[in-house]
Amino acid sequence: MKILYYDCFSGISGDMNLGAMIDLGVSSDVLVSGLKKLNIDGWRLDITRDQRHGITGTRVTVVIEEVTGHGHEHEHENQDGHIHHGGHRHLGEIEKIIAGSSLPSEVIALSMKIFTLIAEAEAAIHNKPVREIHFHEVGAIDSIIDIVGAAICFTELGVDKVYVSDIELGSGMVKCEHGLLPVPAPATARIIAGFPVHTGGVDFEATTPTGAAIIA
Repeated sequence: MKILYYDCFSGISGDMNLGAMIDLGVSSDVLVSGLKKLNIDGWRLDITRDQRHGITGTRVTVVIEEVTGHGHEHEHENQDGHIHHGGHRHLGEIEKIIAGSSLPSEVIALSMKIFTLIAEAEAAIHNKPVREIHFHEVGAIDSIIDIVGAAICFTELGVDKVYVSDIELGSGMVKCEHGLLPVPAPATARIIAGFPVHTGGVDFEATTPTGAAIIA
């Protein structure tokens, strides 16, 4: 059995997770080639070596590139099968992108499991059906890349179980679609409910909804 253990002393976000997965041995080529199967335009991964407090690791940043001539609210598919993006998405739209890819079935299933956790949390917070929830920050292209990337990495590593330390949530305020909210953001708090957590270890949002859903 292969166990993946997260030491979340400074929280977790989608990009932090991708950097850790590469350091664990997932090839960046495998990650990028897998993500390209989504057929989404307008992004690239910036993968560099970085240091924090003298400790070296991999930093992954999802860089959003302008797709000229497609500034409307929803994505559409062009003649080469690539999807141009923009605006907010429902869970069904995200499912269409992921399920319509040529990714392995286990990656598709895990990606949707992670997205569904976030949708269910948002639905409870806003008192709306899951299928009516608009994904704002989470529906953005970078979070699709973070979540599907996590599923690609878990599958590539052959992870059977995930264990997690106490999770640092951070402190202060975070700017969301609906204005300034206290850390942890409501979606994060709901997703991470039942996990051992800390707050106040750092003065920023240490655990994001995306990171919380990946852990959960």
